[in-house]
Amino acid sequence: MEHEYPPLRDYGSIGNDDRCALVSRAGSIDWCCFPHLESPSVFARVLDADDGGHFTVSPVTDDYESSHRYADRTNVLQTIFETESGQVTVTDFMPIRNGNDATQRTDQIGSDSQHADDQHPQPQHAIYRRLECDRGSMACQVVFEPRLEYARVTPTFEAVRDGITARREGGEGADTGGTEDSDDEDDWLDQRHQPVHYVGDADLEIDHEEARATGTVSLEADDTCWVGVQYGGREPAQPESPSYQEWLDETKRYWREWIGGRDGAADSVPERWHEMVVRAELVLKLLIHHETGAIPAAATTSIPEKIGSDRTWDYRYNWIRDAKFTVQALHDTGHRQEARNYFDWFVGIATDHPTEIRPLYGLHGEHDDDLDERTLDHLAGYRDTGPVRVGNGAASQLQLDVHGTFVQAIYETVQFDEDAGLSEDSWDAVIESINYVCRNWDQPDAGIWEFREEHRHFLHSKLLCWVALDRGIALAEENDFDAPLERWRDTRDEVREAIETRGYSEAAGSFVQHFESDEAVDATALLIPIYEFLPPEDERVQSTIDTVLEKLATDDGLVVRFVDTDVREDEEEPFLLCSFWLIDALVLSNRLELATEYFESVLEYASPLGLYSEKVDPDSGRLLGNFPQAFSHLGLINSVSYLARAMDADGDVSPEDFHPENVETLFRRGNEDVVTD
Repeated sequence: MEHEYPPLRDYGSIGNDDRCALVSRAGSIDWCCFPHLESPSVFARVLDADDGGHFTVSPVTDDYESSHRYADRTNVLQTIFETESGQVTVTDFMPIRNGNDATQRTDQIGSDSQHADDQHPQPQHAIYRRLECDRGSMACQVVFEPRLEYARVTPTFEAVRDGITARREGGEGADTGGTEDSDDEDDWLDQRHQPVHYVGDADLEIDHEEARATGTVSLEADDTCWVGVQYGGREPAQPESPSYQEWLDETKRYWREWIGGRDGAADSVPERWHEMVVRAELVLKLLIHHETGAIPAAATTSIPEKIGSDRTWDYRYNWIRDAKFTVQALHDTGHRQEARNYFDWFVGIATDHPTEIRPLYGLHGEHDDDLDERTLDHLAGYRDTGPVRVGNGAASQLQLDVHGTFVQAIYETVQFDEDAGLSEDSWDAVIESINYVCRNWDQPDAGIWEFREEHRHFLHSKLLCWVALDRGIALAEENDFDAPLERWRDTRDEVREAIETRGYSEAAGSFVQHFESDEAVDATALLIPIYEFLPPEDERVQSTIDTVLEKLATDDGLVVRFVDTDVREDEEEPFLLCSFWLIDALVLSNRLELATEYFESVLEYASPLGLYSEKVDPDSGRLLGNFPQAFSHLGLINSVSYLARAMDADGDVSPEDFHPENVETLFRRGNEDVVTD
């Protein structure tokens, strides 16, 4: 039987410390990796509708209507099914491992050890689903169909005391070297993928030929049924105390306390945007790795940027360039501990020698060989668009902007966080990075858009080299740090001259994508006033914004990344982060009414749950690219920060009373001293 691919806007995302899952509006868990977000998948129907694997709870009849919603201020997802006979709500969640919440109580489920010989799964390596009949009656089907290691392994099923165990043939931890699915090129796969267990109140019957287990549960009004999936351990476990319901209650409490526990920095958000900002915060928290503080670009791999194209990338890694946006968004929403954790993570990475710093890392700090890009040709890809990739070849690219990102993020953090000390080692790392910029700023690189076959003198890379020098000079001057300031100032002047003379095109009326072009328009030029390279009122800045509006933007403010470049064909699909950059630049330019109009318009392209992917089709509204996308939600938060700074107490814009110099850029030059260890 062939299955259809739901649109991305029909998916909700759930998760906990280091895991995410996508749940469709049809009640199917179509994407989940265990034990970590970047591990091989257990369910991957989003990448292969027929063979990827799934865990579905839905009405037996096909004649139903469904809708999604999140339990208020949580990442607990509720799917409501309605038929002629009744209504059932399916509540999906992953238990949270944090502080004193339910998942720390491991006495009934086993220890937190990840060793292969653990008897029971770790409690946070699970998804639980509550079926509750709200009215009438309904028969629901349950289908448990895991496929291990990106569906390379079809498991065998065994009925056990507390449920059903699906494991690789030969038992948990068995090597696949002897199976017909395996060859030497597949040694990189997790060859010790642990069993996956079904647990719950519904009895399932195993179909060994189809390698799945199915069952039906009939519910009357007020009836409740629990089902779930657990990863790891030799056998499943039914909890006695705490109960499933206690875990659900405490998981909800955790999310609400986290949102309520921020220190008030987001209180100035206009009421009409408050819900979207809260959802964006919850998305970021869902993605943040609880141990390292790292944040992946998205929860998925290989969702195409355009249906039918080969632009299918693995985004389950942390890009260093995200640091400056992430730190700012977390600070502006009052989540200072998460901002500090992230700061500590990337500072630890950046203390490597500058030549060793990579554009992206695994969530546990892996890089280079650990992130080698490979294709999974046995998977069809989302909507039959491949290839499906794991790993990311951009990890080995030369991207000079990472050094500006590093220095800018340090500069931002020490301004906002009075407890964020700049250690001697951290300052030494700043010096090393800036000295590296002095030696290499005039080299071509792959750029922010990570072009794989062309290295150019990209404007954004030069701009971030200037940022590294400018912020490094500010740190040294404001805090009397030792630094080769004369050399840094001279190089900063050289970079500025190059950008102004080679990066601006009179013919295009805009700063251009790279120095070799007079016509390639790129949305990254919108960052020039945001980084304070030039003031917003500069004629070249205003001309650049006008050119972006003419050539890159739709009528409702969606912005594509670039046009008229010789590096790659033009794109037709707007990149949501670029749309937020345009809004920010318009605010700084005192074009508040247009900025607000565009912001309200971009909000309309979110999914019904308030989630964004990387791109959007402006004609159909179809979300494109990996999902949910951190960059898009960061952009939303930062644009709200700009707009809120320009609004009055009632949340209205007042252009006649607006003074751009009073609206600080997010990446602003501050006057506070840096706290040193």
